[in-house]
Amino acid sequence: MANRLAGETSPYLLQHADNPVDWYPWGEEAFTRARAEDRPVLLSVGYSACHWCHVMAHESFENSQVAAQMNELFVNIKVDREERPDVDTIYMQAVIAISGQGGWPMTVFLTPAGEPYFGGTYFPPVDRHGLRGFPYVLDAAASVYRERRDEVAQAADQLRRSLQPLPLAAGSVSSANLNDAAVSLLGQVDQRHGGFGAAPKFPHPAAIDFLLRRHRATGDRRLLDAALSTLDHMARGGIHDQVGGGFHRYSVDATWSIPHFEKMLYDNAQLAPVYLHAYQLTGDQRWRRVVEDILDHALRELSLASGGFASSQDADSPGGEGSFFVWTPAQLTEVLGDDDGTLAARVFGVSDAGNFEHRTTVLSMPFPLAQVARSLDVGEDALQARVDDIRERLLAARHLRAAPGRDDKVLTSWNALMMGALAEAGAALARTDYLDAARRCADFLIHDMRPDGVVLRTWKDGRAKITGFLEDSAFLADSLITLFEACGDGAYLDTARELSEDALRRFGDGDILYDTASDAEPLLVRPRTIDDNPIPAGQSVLASALLRIAAISGDPGTRERAEAIMGPVAGAVTRSPLALSSMACAVDRAQAPSREVAISGSRGDPRTLELVATVHSRWLPNTVLAWGGADIALLEDRPLVGGRPAAYVCENFACQRPVTDPAELGALLKTPRRAPV
Repeated sequence: MANRLAGETSPYLLQHADNPVDWYPWGEEAFTRARAEDRPVLLSVGYSACHWCHVMAHESFENSQVAAQMNELFVNIKVDREERPDVDTIYMQAVIAISGQGGWPMTVFLTPAGEPYFGGTYFPPVDRHGLRGFPYVLDAAASVYRERRDEVAQAADQLRRSLQPLPLAAGSVSSANLNDAAVSLLGQVDQRHGGFGAAPKFPHPAAIDFLLRRHRATGDRRLLDAALSTLDHMARGGIHDQVGGGFHRYSVDATWSIPHFEKMLYDNAQLAPVYLHAYQLTGDQRWRRVVEDILDHALRELSLASGGFASSQDADSPGGEGSFFVWTPAQLTEVLGDDDGTLAARVFGVSDAGNFEHRTTVLSMPFPLAQVARSLDVGEDALQARVDDIRERLLAARHLRAAPGRDDKVLTSWNALMMGALAEAGAALARTDYLDAARRCADFLIHDMRPDGVVLRTWKDGRAKITGFLEDSAFLADSLITLFEACGDGAYLDTARELSEDALRRFGDGDILYDTASDAEPLLVRPRTIDDNPIPAGQSVLASALLRIAAISGDPGTRERAEAIMGPVAGAVTRSPLALSSMACAVDRAQAPSREVAISGSRGDPRTLELVATVHSRWLPNTVLAWGGADIALLEDRPLVGGRPAAYVCENFACQRPVTDPAELGALLKTPRRAPV
């Protein structure tokens, strides 16, 4: 018999709808019962693509004896962390305070008032590997609540006080020394394998982008080399799906060889622009191929008929973890024949010994393709074409395998990230299919996820719900500015302005921005996130969006609001650049000279489009572009020149003479302003 989760839309919650556990969704109904019966609450938080979430579900939540124990002792609540990042943030902080580490599945025991008093992550069904079995933990947590109530109250009170966001000291954007931050970040780079720190390895796209920004600003080659080394090792590693495209969540090892196999929309949406910026900086076609590989995968595997994008693909496959992605030499030969099978094994590092379970291999590229081409004495372009053909044939064969599940709920913030990536890449690479997909996604988010003017968080099967969080409004605003710059449709810029103003009003309290709106349901504390984990902090993105709007509109008040957000955190950027990489990028924008490009002429004029394409072909991280003839301050008094569309390149609103020739415009944009090293 289905439990209360049967009425939810989250695929993760629906996976637990037939559990024998008497699950409640997060809400007042569960806590009302807990108070009425004076019973503690068991809060379980996970997400669809999480491998160990599924393991614990199979071992414990589907076990009738364990479920009976849970139902007898607790009021049980199941939460999809992707739907409710606020709940996840609060109680993850508690679990880290209790156990010293966090992760998912997250298991937290609460008082009927929602106060945590004990918790952890994965618990096995029996004592194993130094972990207490889940039945023992259930009895212990219930006994403590019944028999040692004073200790529970004391622990809950201490935890509650520790969860209160720390006050932020006053500060200014100038307090961040970005050169010191970049050097500090450089010191954390794995010089051998790229990335930051040791295993497990996460991509940290904002940190890579910050290195690229500071290289562009200072000319420091070390920053570029560190960024490109990381991008190269990730692109050639097993974390990158060498056949189907896109990136897995993280690598369990330091060499990027063996991934945790889930694929998240937000990872790929953040990585595509970073690879695009590397391509624009270097002209190296490798990086363009990765950009298109990521976005083609998103359009093929994650796009929905609504115009939105699914949230993730699961870590687990029906044939076992990773079975969908791994190969043996015999399987390559079966699909490709002897010659191409041998070549594929060499290019992708497939051996009889394997590097994963059951002597299978996660595909990677141990050696750069140019090196392989030299060893085979063939041209790199010819080898690239042959490898591309091999990939297509392997992908067709892989489609016959039992695929991982897909979480097809739409999350506003994650979709906004992908929409922005498609818009930027579509404009830079002249890929109209990307730009069309970005507009479809934007129109869906604007109309279906904002039905009454308030951004909602999640959508599934025609139902949008849950009041959106700061990240939803901020990401959508920032990406709509990118889309405006890509297509010249001023309506997107107008909506971005509305969203930004609404975010300041609903999420702000003085100079402080919270993750939840002032009119959202009250929680144990009102969470405030300043670091990137694993998506950019909402306040960092909102600050960047406000700076862009200020540059386009010329409104000093908007810039002041952005600086008020950044000021109290800016100094910490120097000390913790990895955790605050998105804020570092926003501060970089604030500290750099503002450059504005205004292009007169209609959107349909090919001469206008040539000038626009000249701008988009370059990575100009601290430049804004206005075009399309909309009612925008930056376009005022920008007439045609000699009857031709003209580009006006300005710095801090002081403009050079207009140019009508794309080559002349390119020359004006070519040399970035250098910051002192």
